[in-house]
Amino acid sequence: MQLATDRLLLRFFAPDDAPAVQRLAAAYEIAENTLLIPHPYPEGAAAAWIASHPRSPNNHVFAITLHDGGDVAGAIGLEAQPERGRGEIGYWIGVPYWNRGYVTEAARAVIGWAFESLGLHRVFAYHFTRNPASGRVLQKIGMTHEGSLRQHEKKWDQFLDVEVYGILHSEWR
Repeated sequence: MQLATDRLLLRFFAPDDAPAVQRLAAAYEIAENTLLIPHPYPEGAAAAWIASHPRSPNNHVFAITLHDGGDVAGAIGLEAQPERGRGEIGYWIGVPYWNRGYVTEAARAVIGWAFESLGLHRVFAYHFTRNPASGRVLQKIGMTHEGSLRQHEKKWDQFLDVEVYGILHSEWR
């Protein structure tokens, strides 16, 4: 399974991607802004994470890779709940790839695929309030801010507020 955009190829992770993921996910800035990435990032964690990806019809984790060399720049996932007509996206992008529009491009492709190929009715996402750049991505892809959840997630023994965004199939494009 692959999704292509003008500058990116989204594909399933391969074991050979582990060194790039290990290097990128080890950055404090990545762990700080994601729920499940630890810091420090343990040696071998990338290989274990890649090996843990289920190949199910409902859980899709894609490597964000660049067309001009195939380097892994980050990850984007969609956890689909087709019986409920919805899916949740989540993503991270390595610090060297920040501020280039890659996540926006990848998220737009995944949402289009979720609506057009999977037939979902709604796609939603959360981000930590302290990470407004993620909110800007969600706004750029047409999602609507639906609310704030106070102290909804716990990261490093601290309860964090999150912002909720969503888009309906009828609002897409």
